[in-house]
Amino acid sequence: MLATLKLGVYMMRQGEYISDHDAKVANWVAHVLCGGNVTPGTLVSEHYLLDLEREAFLSLCGQKKTQERIAFTLKTGKPLRN
Repeated sequence: MLATLKLGVYMMRQGEYISDHDAKVANWVAHVLCGGNVTPGTLVSEHYLLDLEREAFLSLCGQKKTQERIAFTLKTGKPLRN
């Protein structure tokens, strides 16, 4: 499933439907939704998934482009596509 989502992100980026930063965010979302790098069928705990989500959130919050998006949205109420 993770490979399928990553392929979709790749194809959207190649088609210029999304920016590089959109792709980075989408790949993190796919990583979290699929439970990270685990063998298919592996059972994971809620705590594990929350840790993955926290890792993605903190990683993205440390990115300048994410900070620009947050500031722009708070100021204008509209999304920034950078």
